Amino acid sequence: MTTPLTWGILGAARIARALIPAIRAAGGEVTVLGARDPDSERVRDFAREWGIARVGTYADVIASDVVAVYNPLPNDAHLPWTLAALRARKHALTEKPLVLNAGEAQTLADTAAGTGRVLLEAFAYRFGPHVARLREVVASGELGEVRALRGAFGFPLTNPDDFRWVPGMGGGALYDVGCYPVNLARLLLGEPRAVTAQARWTPGGVDLGLSGTLDFGETLATVDCAFDWGPVPTQRLTVMGTRGSLELDGAFESHSGRSLTLRLRTASGERTETFAPHNGYAAMVAHFQRVAQGDEAPLFPPEDAVRQARVLDALFAAAREGRTVKVGA
Repeated sequence: MTTPLTWGILGAARIARALIPAIRAAGGEVTVLGARDPDSERVRDFAREWGIARVGTYADVIASDVVAVYNPLPNDAHLPWTLAALRARKHALTEKPLVLNAGEAQTLADTAAGTGRVLLEAFAYRFGPHVARLREVVASGELGEVRALRGAFGFPLTNPDDFRWVPGMGGGALYDVGCYPVNLARLLLGEPRAVTAQARWTPGGVDLGLSGTLDFGETLATVDCAFDWGPVPTQRLTVMGTRGSLELDGAFESHSGRSLTLRLRTASGERTETFAPHNGYAAMVAHFQRVAQGDEAPLFPPEDAVRQARVLDALFAAAREGRTVKVGA
């Protein structure tokens, strides 16, 4: 029998409430929780609620005997603590965006390769059955040659104290939600060669909303994201080809508890396909653990996160400078 992976979690973020059950469902054990203030009542309550026996600092987690570390800290803390985990020879599952630029992503990728540890950017939506079906439909040619893709993700961010309003902490809509349609466009179409973008900036200097176009040659992909769409979150994908189109609301769902409906329109007519509620977090963690245990090859190796970061870098440069930016240039 395979020995269960032991996990340490950095911080008591809300997203950890989805990951802890996923880890346990995959046969792992969360044995230590790290926090900026481990003696705070909130952290102690969180540990008691989830039955985590040990509580300490972030450094305590890195120094512990756990095999894997989950890092859902604010974006600017992804690089230092994920790097520390890898150097301590621990596998690392880090929330998106993995880091704040392609150079940082390459540093983590190189460190993972050098230590032989698993590094995964935590886009849980990618492990849903609807994403596998999207890839299948596009690759099959049922839509003909894809000419346009439109992806949108936004929601109303109303907490003025949220770190996502702070530029130095990696705030902004593109890092938080725009990265999803960028990621899905890459998953379906490959790598873009250039981008253009426009943004609405807050007085503090983060992108309140951003719209970009990714140039894939014969295909153009439009991504839209914002922190002031309402009243409820928007997650939508449309793909248009020479022989048909598809639409999917909830394209970036990971564990909402609701069914998703894919609408396909081709010359043979219109049809829908329904996907039952799924837990992308559990599927992601199960895959991560199998890779860490040597039972499976990684679906999304670190180099994928480097390529993702290159596109985000280009979009920011295009929005700030008002020009077309080649990806990776």
